[in-house]
Amino acid sequence: MRSYTFTHAISRLPGRSITGGLRAVDTGAPDLDRFIAHHAAYVAALRSTGAEVRVLDALEAFPDAVFVEDTALCLPEGAIVMHPGAPTRLGEAAEMRPVLEEFYADVRQVEAPATIEGGDILVTEREILVGTSARTSEAGIAELARLVADWGYKVRTVNTPEGVLHFKTDCSLLDEETMLATRRLAASGCFDGYRVIHVADGEEAAANTIRFNDLVLMPAGFPATRDALLKAGYDVREIGNSEAAKLDGGMSCLSLRFSPVR
Repeated sequence: MRSYTFTHAISRLPGRSITGGLRAVDTGAPDLDRFIAHHAAYVAALRSTGAEVRVLDALEAFPDAVFVEDTALCLPEGAIVMHPGAPTRLGEAAEMRPVLEEFYADVRQVEAPATIEGGDILVTEREILVGTSARTSEAGIAELARLVADWGYKVRTVNTPEGVLHFKTDCSLLDEETMLATRRLAASGCFDGYRVIHVADGEEAAANTIRFNDLVLMPAGFPATRDALLKAGYDVREIGNSEAAKLDGGMSCLSLRFSPVR
């Protein structure tokens, strides 16, 4: 299944400048040592599935660069370099392009004035869902649809709930027919035709998990949602996420996941 079975991943170490990262609400500065420990556990979990994981050096000039998912969309046929909606993050996408070119012969680019970030993009077996948000514009979605059309992908625009940073802040793909989602997002009807497992009330931050090969990686500290996933038969690995969460980050934000076909 190309939407959750991967041979490769790219991640990036957090740097000292992480304390200056963007955040919707200031709940305190991340602790760098703790963040690095959480990141190491995350990378180890990805590697435990047999995937090749490239860990890039920190980019001190870009405090949010640890959240590599926003810089690109990686599909088997090629990669699309994003044009982030946060101006301070534009350089991150430029830094990622030469790395992607090591894996892909076909790397394409979303151009200004369109804006789009990977946190708003959810790839399923049947379509690519993209949420409009403060970071992703209608023009960005249209440009993405154009860029992936000849690869055979259908793009569908959905609405991100008010006050939610990215579409995938509130949802994750668990398998070819199942989503994990908050009730506020699922109520919009965007997942009609899919099976939905709701995160437990009060555990909305657990919605951003990733299915990576046989594992479901989820942030630690959400026992009711964890138990629901275990009951549904998933192999769950809990990863500390307290420091990334201070910068609105979650499991999907920390990696690009892909199986390139050259």
